[in-house]
Amino acid sequence: MRTLSLACALLLAAGPAAAAISVLGGGQAEECYHAARDGKADNAAVAACDMALNAEMLAPRDRGGTLINRGVVRLLRGEYAPARADFDAGIDMAPEIGEGWTDRGAAFLGERRYREALADINRSLALGLREPAKAYFNRAVAEEGLDDETAAYRDYQQALVLSPGWDLPEHELLRFTVTRR
Repeated sequence: MRTLSLACALLLAAGPAAAAISVLGGGQAEECYHAARDGKADNAAVAACDMALNAEMLAPRDRGGTLINRGVVRLLRGEYAPARADFDAGIDMAPEIGEGWTDRGAAFLGERRYREALADINRSLALGLREPAKAYFNRAVAEEGLDDETAAYRDYQQALVLSPGWDLPEHELLRFTVTRR
């Protein structure tokens, strides 16, 4: 299974980033993946994920990925608690998928639970991600929520180094003034 990431259009502070998990083989699980990857949060996206989880025979890793993808769709809808429940279940089935930890961290950001977000995002970075820039961006949002502006600035910079031209970290960095002591 491959993993892909996407930036969610959540506007909480600056907007956390979430990751979709590629599920191979077609069917509703793949449709759910495409919805998560493309940032779709309509009822059809949720229905595709539900159908995949209820009707398709999925290998444990694909089932975990589909739960994470449904969580991304729910996250896009601002449904933080149901999204977290999906991320919890997906992490239980496939704890090695770093994107699940990043996504649960994004749900915690939506709830302004910055310490929990930071712990999950750090775990995701330790596991490895296809697009780590999004985890660094989310970690910066969490660090700002915890009043650690220096760490936030460094992580916004790292997100931009890893993904040059990405407008979200560029925009956030404009708010900082750096002084030398």
